[in-house]
Amino acid sequence: MRALSDVSLAIARGEFFGLLGPNGAGKTTLINVIAGLARADAGSVRVMGAHTVDDYRRARRMLGVVPQELVFDPFFTVRETLRIQAGYFGIRAEDAWIDEVMEHLDLTAKADANMRALSGGMKRRVLIAQALVHKPPVIVLDEPTAGVDVELRQGLWQFVRRLNAAGHTIVLTTHYLEEAEVHCTRIAMLKAGRIVALDSTRNLLARFAGSRASARVMGRDGKQHVLEIEGYGELERELARLRAQGVEIADIELDRPDLEEVFLRLTGS
Repeated sequence: MRALSDVSLAIARGEFFGLLGPNGAGKTTLINVIAGLARADAGSVRVMGAHTVDDYRRARRMLGVVPQELVFDPFFTVRETLRIQAGYFGIRAEDAWIDEVMEHLDLTAKADANMRALSGGMKRRVLIAQALVHKPPVIVLDEPTAGVDVELRQGLWQFVRRLNAAGHTIVLTTHYLEEAEVHCTRIAMLKAGRIVALDSTRNLLARFAGSRASARVMGRDGKQHVLEIEGYGELERELARLRAQGVEIADIELDRPDLEEVFLRLTGS
C-alpha cells in the first residue's frame, strides 16, 4: 500500500502554507519525508535548496518540526530541554532567545519545572519551543493546537504570525479548518496519498462561492428550507417564484461556503 503517490508541490519562501486532509491521507508521512525521517521510493525533497537525503544535516538545520505526539525526556527541566535541543544543531544555547520563546509560549513560569511534571498542554508548548530554538527558516506545525486551551491557541497564533511576518515559512496541518482558513494563503488537500486540490485559499473558496439561503416558510409548520444557489441573481429569481406561489417568508439567512465545506466536497468525507 502506498502512503503517497505523485505528490508534487513547491512552497515559496515566507509562505504560510496549509496541508489538509482526513486521517490517513498521508499528511504526517509527507512531513516525515520532508524532515528526512522517512525516505521516499522515488522523487526528491529539498528544504531551502538542501536535499533531504544527500545534504541531510543542512536540510534538517533549515527545518523546525512540531510533531503530533507528545515526545519528551522526563529527566530535564524546560530550560535544560531547550538548551539540549539547541545543542543538537550545534548551536550554543542562546538564553535570550530561549527566554523570548518561553515568554511567547507562556512557559516562563515553568522554566525550571521538570518535564514530567507538566500538563499535556504545557508539554505541547515545549514541543513548539523546541522546534523554534535553532531559529529555522522553515517551521512545520503538525496539529500544533491539538489539546491546547483557547488562551494558549490565541497566543500561539500571534507568535506564529509574527514569525511568518519576519520571513519564516510556515507549513501547517490541522483539523481545525477555521485556523487554516484564517492563516494560510495557500492550501494543498490530500486524499488517499494524492493531492486533490492545490490553490490559494481565496481561489478554493471562490470555487464553491454559491450561497445557501435558509428560509422559514409560513404555513408549513415553521419548517426550514435550505436552498443552494450560485449567486444573488438566482436568489432574486427564487424569491419571485415563491412570491408568485403565495409563500410568505418570515426570515432568511445567507451563508457563504467556508473551508470546511470545500474540504468535505473535495475529500468526499
